[in-house]
Amino acid sequence: MPTYPGPIDSKLPRVGTTIFTVMSRLAAEHNAINLSQGFPDFDCAPELRALVTKYINAGLNQYPPMAGVAPLREAIAAKNESLYGICYDVEQEITVVPGATYGIYTAVAAMIRPGDEVILFEPTYDSYAPAVEVHGGVPVYVQLRYPDYSIDWQAVQNAITPRTKLLIINTPNNPTATVMSSEDMRMLESLLHGTDIAVISDEVYEHIVFDGHQHQSVTRFPGLAERSFLVSSFGKTYSVTGWKMGYVAAPRELMAEFRKVHQFNAFVANGPFQYAFAEFMKNPEAYLQLAAFYQKKRDFFLEGLKGSRFKPLPSRGTFFQNLAYDAISDEKDTDLAVRLTKEHGVASIPVSVFYRQPPAHRVLRFCFAKSEATLAKGAEILSRL
Repeated sequence: MPTYPGPIDSKLPRVGTTIFTVMSRLAAEHNAINLSQGFPDFDCAPELRALVTKYINAGLNQYPPMAGVAPLREAIAAKNESLYGICYDVEQEITVVPGATYGIYTAVAAMIRPGDEVILFEPTYDSYAPAVEVHGGVPVYVQLRYPDYSIDWQAVQNAITPRTKLLIINTPNNPTATVMSSEDMRMLESLLHGTDIAVISDEVYEHIVFDGHQHQSVTRFPGLAERSFLVSSFGKTYSVTGWKMGYVAAPRELMAEFRKVHQFNAFVANGPFQYAFAEFMKNPEAYLQLAAFYQKKRDFFLEGLKGSRFKPLPSRGTFFQNLAYDAISDEKDTDLAVRLTKEHGVASIPVSVFYRQPPAHRVLRFCFAKSEATLAKGAEILSRL
């Protein structure tokens, strides 16, 4: 086995293997129910699979246009206009990308120079800070208020400095399962008014919002839309997380900078899949029914946990249910997550890994994007603790 001859001055010295890889691997090793990583254990619509086959067999297997095939960009533009009332230019303001994480990383790469500050909300999804740091940026954290994970807008204002270049939001939020309200969005719009601070809005769970609430996209608010990269995911929307497909929409000035990086990185996203999504999006019911579909799963999982010693925290969107376990154990959540996987056969995600320093509260995150049989078995085991 070859060995690199000299020391490596790592650009990410504090970064190890992502918690999702760690816990999914542990679940596989111990044949545990995997309620950790955020992916469904059921397949996508057979019609979507058939469309992919159709376009592969049609010979559309070479490079698509760098920004994405026109029918898909047109479908994306139509969806956003229908849902949020915004008109993105198909040619200059929408780019199809190989996954939302890639889209976020590329937006950061396009905007951040060494020393630029980026405001993140903590707990923060684990890819954000490394994307900032690898480009020489400085993450500046605003901690969400436990247990409802609400935003302290005064703290946000205090975090803004002359070096602030970018702010990243995530709604519905992973890992907290909260959603930003219209009041939150108006506060953000007001705070950023008169600045040149850009926003990356991670909205991959845009169609999965519960209890009758409406998703508040940045695109609904003119003062945010004019400065924002909107990031969305076909993987989360259509239960095909392994296909790694998403899109980014932004004003043409921002998108021009985004594409400068994109064209020399991935360059394009998978061609046949793009044509398949374009045709599949003609039926909006496929994404409009997601809120009710996943709310039913959330409620089923919670019903199975009634009488347990776990305390459910509000889940207002996403695939996730957070459970506080103060009545069960005083272990660190990282230790309990490993023990539950090894000894009880249920894998989760310890929420402390999304903080720089472990918080005082003890919370595990469980994914309910699973079949009812899987959820029932998982809830039964957890209820015995």
